[in-house]
Amino acid sequence: MDTIESLFTSNGGTEQGIFMILFAMILAAALSLIITKVYQMTFSGPRYSQSFVHTIIMMSVIVSVVMNVISDNAGVAFGLFAIFSLIRFRSAVTDAKDIAYIFFGLCVGMTCGLFHFDLAIVLTLVASLIFYLLFKFQYAKGKDTQILKITVPENLNHDNMFDSLFNRFTESHQLRQVETTNLGTMILYTYAIRSKNDVQDKELIDEIREKNANLKVSLTYLGNED
Repeated sequence: MDTIESLFTSNGGTEQGIFMILFAMILAAALSLIITKVYQMTFSGPRYSQSFVHTIIMMSVIVSVVMNVISDNAGVAFGLFAIFSLIRFRSAVTDAKDIAYIFFGLCVGMTCGLFHFDLAIVLTLVASLIFYLLFKFQYAKGKDTQILKITVPENLNHDNMFDSLFNRFTESHQLRQVETTNLGTMILYTYAIRSKNDVQDKELIDEIREKNANLKVSLTYLGNED
């Protein structure tokens, strides 16, 4: 009988028993569903992963239990964080915002595990609203860095010939590589650029083609490279 009663009380003999832990797990799961719903609404990356969404929910629930176990033991807490430091995702996280959502789920799970239920609810609602508003109003929007490759004839006077175009169409540009191609009869320039928000890619390419004798021009977004 004493063994059964001990299951319903946490370490230290407080009134916070197994039902409190169960409620913390359920609340962590419910709040993480809100988090992942906001994630799906604001997702704009190149690769969506259902497994990533499930991971946020599972981590939030598991951490809520772990925090209850280690809340009174600093030594166990440090050991646990050392173990967490060894964890690696099977797929690399390519979007910095994904890391924020992982940390968001962990914080909600930790807060639920410490039985600060009101704080967990407020954290979820306020942070989710902030995430959504940042996405809705496209705060600090800017075009991604692009790789621009321009082929020019070897005998063409190409020194600084594209600078005027870059000043008109880009926020920044940097020459990354120069190489010969087509048996040395042509030169391939590789730039890293960030186009201005109102610039269309075709408009930039058409202007370049007028200067490079209508030879090949390619424009690649770094986020779409494999």
